[in-house]
Amino acid sequence: MRVHHVAGVGYDRAAGAYERSRPSYPMPVLAELADALRMERGRTVVDLGAGTGKFTRLLALTGARVVAVEPVRAMRERLAELLPTVEAVDGTAEHTGLPDASADVVVAAQAWHWFREEEALAEVERVLRPDGALALVWNTYDESVPWVRDYQQVYFRRAPEGLPGHRDGAWRAALEARPGWGPLSERHFPNPHRVSREGAVERMLSSSHIAAGADTERVRAEVEAVLQAHPQTRDADHVELAYTTDVYWTRRRPAG
Repeated sequence: MRVHHVAGVGYDRAAGAYERSRPSYPMPVLAELADALRMERGRTVVDLGAGTGKFTRLLALTGARVVAVEPVRAMRERLAELLPTVEAVDGTAEHTGLPDASADVVVAAQAWHWFREEEALAEVERVLRPDGALALVWNTYDESVPWVRDYQQVYFRRAPEGLPGHRDGAWRAALEARPGWGPLSERHFPNPHRVSREGAVERMLSSSHIAAGADTERVRAEVEAVLQAHPQTRDADHVELAYTTDVYWTRRRPAG
């Protein structure tokens, strides 16, 4: 299996909605990682599970050579259309097809939880140079905002059992337990995302498991019910989806 079934089907169907409705990432995230991991001209950065290039386009601003690895054809084609100067590769986190020791930094934004972790880590270790680094980034809903908390429940109510996610921290435990990696650094940045009411609906419809098979009109009605239930969204033409961007990075330890 190249990718998780839900991701393969859902994101192939929802590539356009994903690009239109998903938030980008705050520029301080890029500044933090570029400084900490020396992402600059002359270096090579690999973006795993790059999707439509939401984070890829920020990485390209560093001047580094950026290789975007994306297995879902519709997502990869959208990325190639939007970012013609970026090398877009058909591959997975577990099998990138890239040469040994060819990357200085590997990044996964909004994607690591979809990977088969042990295989992905082995592949990252293979493609990284000895002093290389891994960075993981997620946009996470800010549940301290009541309407956003209720909005997210639409997603959870429809999630099949065992749907991959990063919130349980299993990825952290696996990475911290794996030999050869240094301590994990982390930062968290507010990332408000202003969208139209229709954009809020489309954002929900771009979720993998919902795009893969949910009743679109019922999901639309549930989102609209959440918006109607809260004073700050009830009569608003646009709403602010509150996210926090969670950023983690670690380096390979020197051999010996």
